[in-house]
Amino acid sequence: MSAADKPTLQQPDWQTRFQDFVQLTRLNRPIGILLLLWPTWWALWLAAEGMPDVSVLLIFTAGVVLMRSAGCVVNDFADRNFDGHVKRTAQRPMPSGRVSTREALVLFTVLVTISFVLVLMTNMLTIMLSVGGVLLASIYPFMKRYTHLPQVVLGAAFGWSIPMAYAAQSGDLPTTAWLLFIANLLWTVAYDTQYAMVDRDDDLKIGIKSTAILFGDLDNVINLSLQGLFLLCMIMLGVQLDSGVPYYLGLATALVLFIYQYRLTRNRERMPCFKAFLNNNWVGCIVFAGIALDLMI
Repeated sequence: MSAADKPTLQQPDWQTRFQDFVQLTRLNRPIGILLLLWPTWWALWLAAEGMPDVSVLLIFTAGVVLMRSAGCVVNDFADRNFDGHVKRTAQRPMPSGRVSTREALVLFTVLVTISFVLVLMTNMLTIMLSVGGVLLASIYPFMKRYTHLPQVVLGAAFGWSIPMAYAAQSGDLPTTAWLLFIANLLWTVAYDTQYAMVDRDDDLKIGIKSTAILFGDLDNVINLSLQGLFLLCMIMLGVQLDSGVPYYLGLATALVLFIYQYRLTRNRERMPCFKAFLNNNWVGCIVFAGIALDLMI
C-alpha cells in the first residue's frame, strides 16, 4: 500500500470540540489573562503592603482566568456577524459555525457562575463590587457599535479587579485604589488602541468603531500621551505610598518599553502594531516586580 493509499487518522470529535471551546475562551492565547492579572496583583500586593493572603490570591487569580474567558465568549457572541469579515477573526469558532450561539451563552453563564461562587468566599463589599465587574464585561463588546471609545469601557472592565482586590484584601477602598484604577484605565486604552490599529482597515469597512479610528493620524501621539499619563499616575501613587527605588526603577523600565512600542507602531503596519500590543505583558510584569521588590525591602 502506498503512502497515498493509507487511511488518514482523524482526530476524535471530542478533541476537536474541546479545541473549539479553548479557542472561544482564548485559553490558547493567554495575553489577555496576563494583561488582566498584572494589575490585579499590583492591587493585591499594595493593599496587603506585601504578600497578600494566599486564599485571596488564589481566588483572584482563578477569577481573572474565568472572567477573561467569559469576556472572550460574550465578545465573540456580540461580534458573531462581524468577525467573518475581518481577516484576523474569520476563523474563530462562532463565525465559522463550529460553536453555536446557545453553546456560547451556556458557557458564558457557567464561567460567570463559577466566578461568583469564588467571590462569595470573600466579603460583602467585594461581592457588591463584583456586580459592576460582570456588567462591564457584558456590555463592553456591544460598545463598538455605538461609540468610538469602547477601549475606555474595556479599561474600566479590566481595571475593576483593582477595587475588588483592595476590598477583599483590606476591606477598604482608599484613594490609592482609585488612583491605581485610573492609571490602569489609561494604560489599557493605550494598548487596546494598538490592538485596534491591527484591524483598523477591516473595521472601517464593516462599520465597527474604535479609538484607533477616532484618533486617526494622531494615534501614536495620543497613545504615547496616555502612557505618559499612566506613568504620572503611578508616580503620584508612589509618592502617596512613600515607595522606594525598586518601584521607580520598574516605572523607568516601563517608559523604555513604551518608547520601544512607539517605534514599532509609528508606520502603522499590522504585525508591528500587534507586537507592540503583546509587549505590554512585559510592562505589567516589570511594574509588578518593582512593586513586589519595593514592599520586600
